[in-house]
Amino acid sequence: MIELYDYELSGNCYKIRLMLSFLKLDYVSKKVEFHPGKEHKSEKFLEINPLGQLPVLSDTNLVLRDAQAILVYLARKYDKKNIWCPIDDPEKLGLIAQWLSFGDLITGSSSAARLHDTLFYTEFDIGECRERAHAQFRILDEHLFFQEQLNQSWICDGEKPTIADIACFPYIALSEEGGISRMSYPAIRRWMDRFKRIDGFIVMPGVFPAGPRSF
Repeated sequence: MIELYDYELSGNCYKIRLMLSFLKLDYVSKKVEFHPGKEHKSEKFLEINPLGQLPVLSDTNLVLRDAQAILVYLARKYDKKNIWCPIDDPEKLGLIAQWLSFGDLITGSSSAARLHDTLFYTEFDIGECRERAHAQFRILDEHLFFQEQLNQSWICDGEKPTIADIACFPYIALSEEGGISRMSYPAIRRWMDRFKRIDGFIVMPGVFPAGPRSF
């Protein structure tokens, strides 16, 4: 049985819940109180993940930390159609890895700004976090715009989304909670609408279902 050490308000945990839902996999959610209890820093949890970070996935004898690594594992083990992380296309696989890293950069900027604003974490330079997030959003918005000109709907070429889309989605969708507006990024907003219409899409606090189509 798959177990997910989970915090409902974490965008990184949300990435894994999305992947599990898209793959229609059953799992047990093991709640970890990130705030205010800081259970992820407890001695008991550090035995599971010495880095004191969420999420962590347990599957049979495997314990795996890091959201991007977990996405790769779930896609390769359970996606029988080889869509979410295709290993038979080296070029596409390399691009997926590139955008997984980009998703980590978004976590370091947009997520940090959200922590500052919603949980009053003061160790972040909030102005610098927002500046980096906007720089990253501009890169992604331009990329998605040119993808659309090629009749491509997703971050990587193909008819279907990949784990690259999952890796980037949560902390963009939650960016307004960190004072990072998406109004200047129309291609990102269109991509978000498409993402929310993927079969199996689920919400989390602060992320809402797709509305009626207006285009």
